[in-house]
Amino acid sequence: MKLRQLQHLFLGSGLVALCGCSSMMTHTGGQEGYYPGTRASYELLKDDDTSWGIKPFVALDMPFTAVADTLLIPWDAFHTHDSVRARVEKSEQKNLATNSVIPPAAP
Repeated sequence: MKLRQLQHLFLGSGLVALCGCSSMMTHTGGQEGYYPGTRASYELLKDDDTSWGIKPFVALDMPFTAVADTLLIPWDAFHTHDSVRARVEKSEQKNLATNSVIPPAAP
């Protein structure tokens, strides 16, 4: 009886740990907006370059990713988007604005 409960505990823990992988990866990787994990999974499924061996796992994980993204909506709403990607894009825009003001050097 105790062994069976232990097996159920390990199985349940494993399933919880593997669910919503795309959501966790996108929330820690700097993608912004709502439902980034679900969007990433959808892009993988419709991309022709994605291996046929990966697509079933992405399809299996997609509902769990959607649930994880739904639970993380408050984080997405109140999170200040200061990821590395956002800072680099902001710096590039600042540099482009500065370079457009400076006249080119005369040859």
